[in-house]
Parts: sequence; structure tokens; C-alpha cells
Amino acid sequence: MTTERDTRPVNNETSPAPRERFYRRERQSIPAAREFTRAALEDWGVQKETYDDVLLCVSELTTNALLHGVPPGRGFHLRLLPNGDGVLRVEVHDSGDGEPRVEWSGGESGRGLLLVSSVADKWGVAERDPGKIVWCEFARTPTPRRHSAKA
Repeated sequence: MTTERDTRPVNNETSPAPRERFYRRERQSIPAAREFTRAALEDWGVQKETYDDVLLCVSELTTNALLHGVPPGRGFHLRLLPNGDGVLRVEVHDSGDGEPRVEWSGGESGRGLLLVSSVADKWGVAERDPGKIVWCEFARTPTPRRHSAKA
């Protein structure tokens, strides 16, 4: 598997500020990460049609981090990075070894990344010391918020 290096700036004057949160190695971290993501998507005015895909990928990447990438006593870091080009990037940072792979062998392993690869526009793995960053991107333009004045 190849890892892409992305040199584009993750934030500029036209994009909302990134959001990030650390989660402990426990089961309730996965729904908490989804809720954190849902709140960010709402605040940013992202199209509702995009929610399910983004939340599915957050679930899969955080589950993989808990099962395979977070040693006991540690946690993972979730970053949500919107940019001015209408691209939303989801990153899950963990401190575990190994490189995630998409596999379909009929078993349980590898199916989460198969889902991520089918619904995200791009995904990849980057190095981190210690560990890795598994990321995915959605190239969809946020819907601008419209405020209506009531008479």
C-alpha cells in the first residue's frame, strides 16, 4: 500500500477551525467520537447527505484504533480538518504498530477499511512517532448557512 503525502494547508481564512479530541481506550469512546463529529458537521453546515458517510468512517477508524492501534493505558486522537476547498479530512492518530490493510477474506478483519475505501473519496496512512495516522477525505462542499429574519 502506498501512503500519499498531502502538502496542502489544512486551514485557511475561508475554512472553519479544525476540531480535535483525545479519547481513552474504552468502548464508549466510539459513540463519543461519532457525537463529537456530528456536532462539528452541524456547526460547519456540512450537507446532511454527507453525515452518514463521515460518521461511518469515524466509527470504523476509531474502532480499528481501539482494536489494533491503542496499547493498554493509551488512547487515540481524532482530528477533523475542513479546508476552504470543500474537503473534509478525518484523522485518527494512534500509538500502535502495524499498517492497516483492506482485506476481504470472508472474516471480520479488514472489512472496516473496505467500507472506508468505498465511501470516502480518499484514504491513507501516515507515519507518526510512535504509531500512525489513518485518514480519509470527503471532497464535498459544505452547504452555507442561511439565517432568515422572522417578521
